[in-house]
Amino acid sequence: MLVLGLSGNFEDDEAIGPGGARGKFHDSAACLIRDGELLAASEEERFNRIKKSAKFPINAIRACLATARVSLSGIDSVGYYFEEDFADQGIDPGAPRSRQVMMGRLANALDVSVPDDRFLYVEHHVSHALPCFIRSGFKDALVVVMDGRGEEHSTTIFHGNRGRLERLAEYNIQKSLGLFYLHCIRLLGYDLGDEYKVMGLAPYGNPDSYREIFTSAYTLRDNGDFDLYNRRGLFNTMGFMPRRKGQEFTQQHKDFAAGLQQTLETVAMHVLGYWAEHTGLKNLCFVGGVAHNSSLNGLILRSGIFREVFVHPVGHDAGGAEGAALDAARQLGALPSGQPRMRSASLGPDLGTAAEIEKELASWGDLVGYEQPADIVNAAAQLLADGAVLGWAHGRSEYGPRALGNRSILADPRPSENKQRINAMVKKREAYRPFAPVVTAEAATDYFDLPDTRANYDFMSFVVSVRDDKKQELGAVTHVDGSARVQVIDRLSNGRFHELVRRFGELTGTPVLLNTSFNNNAEPIVQTVHDAVTCFLTTELDFLVIEDFLIRRRPGRSLALAGLVPRLRPDTMIEKRISTTAASVREVAYEISVQPGQRTKISPTVFALLEEADGVRTLESLAETGGSLGPDTLREIYSLWQGRFFSLRPAGSS
Repeated sequence: MLVLGLSGNFEDDEAIGPGGARGKFHDSAACLIRDGELLAASEEERFNRIKKSAKFPINAIRACLATARVSLSGIDSVGYYFEEDFADQGIDPGAPRSRQVMMGRLANALDVSVPDDRFLYVEHHVSHALPCFIRSGFKDALVVVMDGRGEEHSTTIFHGNRGRLERLAEYNIQKSLGLFYLHCIRLLGYDLGDEYKVMGLAPYGNPDSYREIFTSAYTLRDNGDFDLYNRRGLFNTMGFMPRRKGQEFTQQHKDFAAGLQQTLETVAMHVLGYWAEHTGLKNLCFVGGVAHNSSLNGLILRSGIFREVFVHPVGHDAGGAEGAALDAARQLGALPSGQPRMRSASLGPDLGTAAEIEKELASWGDLVGYEQPADIVNAAAQLLADGAVLGWAHGRSEYGPRALGNRSILADPRPSENKQRINAMVKKREAYRPFAPVVTAEAATDYFDLPDTRANYDFMSFVVSVRDDKKQELGAVTHVDGSARVQVIDRLSNGRFHELVRRFGELTGTPVLLNTSFNNNAEPIVQTVHDAVTCFLTTELDFLVIEDFLIRRRPGRSLALAGLVPRLRPDTMIEKRISTTAASVREVAYEISVQPGQRTKISPTVFALLEEADGVRTLESLAETGGSLGPDTLREIYSLWQGRFFSLRPAGSS
């Protein structure tokens, strides 16, 4: 049975996604499954280039169908990751229901009608639990979903047995650890999707500073139960000053993050500990947004309450697309069982054939040069050993929020200054945030203190301790508390990436690399050759590797942009604002903005150029009628390109 699963907003609207008034649907994605086998899966943000996109995942659907080489007419069923009544809440009387909207979008975009009885809705926590259990390879396990909320619950406990789920307990939304964590990180100037940043900040703080307040925010009860209380105002009575977005972090903020993280761990372990003892189950499947808290996951391993732990690599709502497909199959009597352990999340589209890649690179010939070394892996390993920072794009892109060796930025993990260097040259992010190491399976226990509890380290899901005698050696990937969010790579999970790490180890004596996602701070992880070249040209990466091609910048060509074609994003707005001052002086301001919330002023010259942009004419051609292309204008255009307010493409490229 061939089933398509969907997550995210059924409307083509970003406003109710992250940061919006409702935040009800987010993490749009599509997943295609045949008889339980994962054929393809991707998040919508990889295609529309809007970070954390909530839009209906039409581009991700197209990508899944193309990757699997099937048409929508061949689909047996479509699943959606929430129940129908919940999806329809808040829709105005007389307006189309969610079913009508989604079926209409599929018909309009793909020219195929899905039979009404084959468009199925799935309980949200089942859409999390089922893929985690099915992909774990366990026959018998405790399955715990812990997130912000489902339809009515925030945590659900299942017993997974031979492919099926038995519901053991449910915790209501008032007991949502996900919403509690989100509520608190907003006091640190963050929002939905930023939880992992606060997890990384916590080790810099002292949890004792706000222990009294955080302890008063919950009560642990018998049988794994607990209560949570809204204590936001109490932090002000302790002299805590909330942080505004962009403000420097004070020690108070760091202590607050530490107290919050400790609170999450205390309550979550109370729940997990009880159900481990009560059921006697020795295997744990952990999923939901809270399961992306890799510090908590490391604590679960160290606690020893389970024999083995499996954390799904797509624990947030994008993973609900996979669960929607699996449960739709179940509803039709075709629930798959006996699936092997998931070892790879490389489920997105690939980069094309060698000829297609070379054609794209050649179109950028004014800005880059390229070659095909006899052994690209050996060439890349040597560059890394010599101190270069590489963009690395290979194979199919990863499903989920983490780059796992197919869309990665890689560097030597040894010099501690590489943390600041990569933040400055590429990521433009908070300096406190750690970078993750990837290590060969053969050397993992030499460098990291892996607990006795077995775990799937394929997906960067667990924070563990760096061995004391290796902390200095791994200066760029060891966090302030001596920990690291480790990825262990072997030949079976990603042979090419494993070989790169291994060869780097042969050259340097350290079979470990710094691995972070291939993107800058203004965009999602790169998907295509175009995305990779764009990121390379708008950062200070030393080299770019795409499959078997090694790419370099042409010297002195950083602003050779005149021959490129500007294309506005679907959510780009350019505005001319006219106002009058108190002194009756007329002022004109020009602005450009993209969702979610990026806005900056632009010059009249750039405004005129972008106002005429049609996706066909080059900047040079547009300047003939819309203004000059002097050095200042080119620098401004380059800066806006860095911010992904628009794209630039070679003339004639697709």
